[in-house]
Amino acid sequence: MPLFYQHNINDSAKLAVWHITENEDFFLKKVRIKKEVTHPHKRLQHLAGRYLLHILYPDFPFELMEIAESGKPFLLNEKFHFSISHCADYAAAIISENKSVGIDVELVTPKIEKVKNKFLSESELSLLSDIDNNATMPGYQLLTLFWSTKEAIFKWYGKGAVSFKGNIMLHKLFLSDNKGIIEARFAKEETVYLKIEFRLFGSLCLAWV
Repeated sequence: MPLFYQHNINDSAKLAVWHITENEDFFLKKVRIKKEVTHPHKRLQHLAGRYLLHILYPDFPFELMEIAESGKPFLLNEKFHFSISHCADYAAAIISENKSVGIDVELVTPKIEKVKNKFLSESELSLLSDIDNNATMPGYQLLTLFWSTKEAIFKWYGKGAVSFKGNIMLHKLFLSDNKGIIEARFAKEETVYLKIEFRLFGSLCLAWV
């Protein structure tokens, strides 16, 4: 079973990452697809994400799952707060019993250099440059981490209509042994200060809040 990574955050929250190598039948033994997902690989990603919810909480109430206008799935009774992400052959899920959560998984790629000005402010680009000059990690890996961090915050917010460049500001990065924390500020209806945790697995980046 390719359970790639699992982490108990605290007594009420946990997450996991799945490396998808199975066919649909494997996942359909435990979960179902409610909406029409026609692309074969997207169907696998969709199923793997929901399968992780089952892995984290075997009694997860899938029958109560709805999709908000923003596209974020949620439970009608809010027994759990959860978030799902997928990229390539990976899916990730996080569940909390009492707090809003967001998770994002990304493949590290140099292509992100082309769009950095679309999601990073001048101060964030300066932060990126300072960290890169210290040779902490390659610039494109840092960029992927910054993007993944903002995606996790976007999913944590869950209401859509967020400017990655205007509403989400990253301030500090603390890194040790391919894991760490990014301090950020989210400003929309109100200002909230967040600490986003992350893990780096070679060409894979995982961030959650």
